[in-house]
Amino acid sequence: MAETGAGAANEPNALTENRPAAGRAEVPSSETEALQAVPRPTAAAIAAGIVVVIVLGALTRYFETHVPRWSVDTPFQRVAKSIEFPVYAIALGLIGNVVLTKLALRDRLSAGFRTEFFIKTGVVLLGASINLKILVTAAGPSILQALLLITAVFGFTWWLGGRLGLDDKLRALLSSAVSICGVSAAIAAAGAVQARREQIAYAASLVIVFALPSIFLLPWLAGVFGLSDAVAGAWIGGNIDTTAAVAASGAIAGEKALQIATIVKTTQNALIGVVAIALTAYFTLRVERRPGAARPSARQFWERFPKFVLGFIAASIIGTLYLQSTDKKSGAAHIAIVNDLRTWFLIFAFVSIGLEFSLRGLREAGWRPVVVFGSAAVVNLAVGLGLSVLLFHNFTA
Repeated sequence: MAETGAGAANEPNALTENRPAAGRAEVPSSETEALQAVPRPTAAAIAAGIVVVIVLGALTRYFETHVPRWSVDTPFQRVAKSIEFPVYAIALGLIGNVVLTKLALRDRLSAGFRTEFFIKTGVVLLGASINLKILVTAAGPSILQALLLITAVFGFTWWLGGRLGLDDKLRALLSSAVSICGVSAAIAAAGAVQARREQIAYAASLVIVFALPSIFLLPWLAGVFGLSDAVAGAWIGGNIDTTAAVAASGAIAGEKALQIATIVKTTQNALIGVVAIALTAYFTLRVERRPGAARPSARQFWERFPKFVLGFIAASIIGTLYLQSTDKKSGAAHIAIVNDLRTWFLIFAFVSIGLEFSLRGLREAGWRPVVVFGSAAVVNLAVGLGLSVLLFHNFTA
């Protein structure tokens, strides 16, 4: 399916073709094809997949603790101390991916790689360590940055995808993924536009390919540019496309940067539902043009709204009130326990990202979607940096 010649760009492709195959009508559905006709995983397969994640997560924690000790008085001491748990988790996940694929077990166990669950649980637990004052203080610039950044990047991606002849559904997935929050946004957009399964897989693969190097690149660039913790966190949160990768990059940049990055990314996440409803309306009223199609409802908005955002805010409120009602030493000890649990869930999320990574979708679609996504990522970096400096340069917690 990959483009192999000069005329390949004009040939039908499951990822890039707008029209259904000749002689076949596209059947309307309330759900995306990606979520249909999927074999139901067995309980044993799910349990085995979860065990794999837990084992690799335990190895991650072991390496995180012992590698710095092993490197004492060696040339690698400084490097070892700078490596955070996300690096070990993703690396072990990728190694596990290769091993399970060779053993023909990866697809069977993939139902146990609960990336979204681990991500969302980790982010909710992170809220407990974020003082409500920080959340409230950062809410204004975070909302403004999210609105401006999403509008600019989504618009650019949609325009460039149209110029290069991408299918409108794939354009919607890529635009949502790169401008909001990666796989979660792509999945929400897929439900809104009834995208095909291979389009979702392709968008998810691109998100991971670009997110992995960004985890390490953005903290390094923030140091090179001499950005403050708040500006660095806002830049990371506004640019990296997945919540897990934002948490990983923020952890490398520092605790303060991690908090701001999470707030900014959470604010963007809150707009998933708005974008999904907008896409539903656009495709219903303009692209699909099916007479009698139901208009988007408030219930659809609520169903697509990322409800873990509410859990994050609730955890922040509870944590803030708890710290105010108890002595500092006891409160700090209890929050430390929550933070340790948060670290475990984020480790599991990073391991799962590595386990789920696949190059199959990248090989099938050719160069045009890669150019669109890569160009949008560059625009996202530039616009995001400008907005972060403008809105967060005077931010103090």
